[in-house]
Amino acid sequence: MDLFEAARKGREAAFLELFDEHHLPLFRFAYRLTGSVADAEDVVQECFLELLRPGCSYDAQRTALRTYLFGVVRNQAVKRWRKSAVGTGSGAEWRDDGSPESQVLRLEMEDAVARAVMQLPDTQREVLILAHYEQMPLAEIGRVVGIDVGAVKSRLQRARARLKEVLAAHAPGPGRKS
Repeated sequence: MDLFEAARKGREAAFLELFDEHHLPLFRFAYRLTGSVADAEDVVQECFLELLRPGCSYDAQRTALRTYLFGVVRNQAVKRWRKSAVGTGSGAEWRDDGSPESQVLRLEMEDAVARAVMQLPDTQREVLILAHYEQMPLAEIGRVVGIDVGAVKSRLQRARARLKEVLAAHAPGPGRKS
């Protein structure tokens, strides 16, 4: 019996193992989609609750559990996008490394990148996050989002171009384009 089936049958250890294995990448994805720690936690909680619901549509013959879970997180985030305006979380967190000046500069850049990512259209943002932050293969992104690989590549290219344009103002040095 696999972990999913064991968890569905009420075996807590199996559920906890699934949770431990998948929670962190799902949370990172949800956080980057929503821009909010609270929303990301809610989205991931809903994702894992979905596994336990009687109507759970996961089918191991059709897709890997990881792909299914990322799809559930995506769908929960889309529901939140539809219910409210785009979130404004910055995602910048303080880390104790380097000089105070370098910390401030790093935090400013992280904030600028997070804001630029949040400004992307939803379809581009989710593909960019899965590709760059979660390092998911393009084919798997296509399965999570429900599009073909060519469309994934196209959305990813447009997202990168838009970020390059938005973040050009933060590029250092005299070679910066206006």
